[in-house]
Amino acid sequence: MILYNVTIKLETSVHEDWLAWMKTKHIQDVIDTGCFVSCRLSRLLAQNEGDGLTYSIQYLSPSMKDFHRYQAHFAQALQKEHTQKFAEKFVAFRTMMELVEEFG
Repeated sequence: MILYNVTIKLETSVHEDWLAWMKTKHIQDVIDTGCFVSCRLSRLLAQNEGDGLTYSIQYLSPSMKDFHRYQAHFAQALQKEHTQKFAEKFVAFRTMMELVEEFG
């Protein structure tokens, strides 16, 4: 399994709109690509929220092949939609990890 993590820091002024849009539209659009089986949305705690809030969105993909299909066919359009909607109100970085084992 491949864990695709998007960490994003948002300006406080767009936080509520962004969170609602992520929950009702964007995350489902990513899942609907068929390249991921689940998603976890988390917020960083114990940070100075005066300069914004930080979230981690973690998508679980069954294989590297599925993840590459997402990158090749869907990522650009979905990321563009996000960028246009919240232009200059966020910074984001993406990481990819291999899930070695899950406990519990």
